Amino acid sequence: MTQATRTRRSDRARPRVGPLAAHPSPVPDLDVDALIDDPATRIVVCTGSGGVGKTTTSAALALRAAERGRSVVVLTIDPARRLAQSMGIEELDNTPRPVAGVEGPGRLDAMMLDMKRTFDEVVESQATPEKARQILENPFYIALSSSFAGTQEYMAMEKLGQIDTDARREGTYDLIVVDTPPSRSALDFLDAPERLSSFLDGRFIRLMLAPARGPARLVTAGLGLVTGALTKILGAQVLTDLQTFVAALDTVFGGFRQRAQRTYALLQAEGTAFVVVAAPEPDALREAAYFVERLCGDAMPLAGLVVNRVSPAAYDELGADEAMAAAERLRTRGGHDLGAGLLRLHADRVRLVQREAGLRARFAAAHPDVPTTTVPALAGDVHDLDGLRRVGDLLGSAPTAD
Repeated sequence: MTQATRTRRSDRARPRVGPLAAHPSPVPDLDVDALIDDPATRIVVCTGSGGVGKTTTSAALALRAAERGRSVVVLTIDPARRLAQSMGIEELDNTPRPVAGVEGPGRLDAMMLDMKRTFDEVVESQATPEKARQILENPFYIALSSSFAGTQEYMAMEKLGQIDTDARREGTYDLIVVDTPPSRSALDFLDAPERLSSFLDGRFIRLMLAPARGPARLVTAGLGLVTGALTKILGAQVLTDLQTFVAALDTVFGGFRQRAQRTYALLQAEGTAFVVVAAPEPDALREAAYFVERLCGDAMPLAGLVVNRVSPAAYDELGADEAMAAAERLRTRGGHDLGAGLLRLHADRVRLVQREAGLRARFAAAHPDVPTTTVPALAGDVHDLDGLRRVGDLLGSAPTAD
């Protein structure tokens, strides 16, 4: 058993939450290379709030794993095109596309979730061609598959399950990296099976299925009144489309719940690791705390926290107050404006570094069992493989969190 595996197993317990300790214990280090090198690691899910570099982190992890010998596919659920652009692919879709320029013995493919296409694939796999055509052309199905609340999250789970099943059967990939949507919706897929079950088991759905399931007297006794009222409101054709769609749910989508539950179990399995990504900012670390607590509360295997874009350490032998005092002395003496400006910049930098360190220390005190690593801020944006490789190098050799 590798150190990364031992860390993930020990982290299944819910992190302790408490006030900032006066003397916090050392934060365990997140060993990213041990995580991605471990052949037992088959799925890495990167989650976090928006704007913290989560998509870049996902792509950098996938590239680093490929260049260290893994066969990797990275799946993004974020519709932004940053991942495609950074990997030199004109456009991503529901089909894995090879990434050119990978250096090393492994391989890397990339793809972006197409919610409706994934839904269509499930229908086509569960129904006869004629039945599938009827469902795919149904206006209620089109609305559900395109915009129903929670469909994206459910289809993300469906696609992850498909990729994992195909990879195990065909030997195509031994590592799947998932980039989740920004903000708290990043964890909505954890609720997708329950939401789908509630929808399928809902009172209205059962009512609409009554003609197909129940005795004739039930239809004539009460359902006829409801149907008549709905016909007046919706129109006969709309009601027919709705009943056809609901019947399809009963006959074709009955396996959705079981499939979602299998994928949920896959997320809890030993081969999965969740990596929470944050920035050294109050809001981002509060969101990271929510993710950590939610994942641990649902018994999801948490690998650790990546704090992105950390300000590089400043020259600390000259404190912020001393620098500001020296700048004021220069100003009052009427000279060396450049020197005074540099001293003020230094003071600002020292205070920024101290503020970020304080935020990380507060998070660590509240979640002392969460392995953490930091990645320093880069001078520019990441827009190509070289930039992703640089981020991967920093992740693999990142300084320990303090």
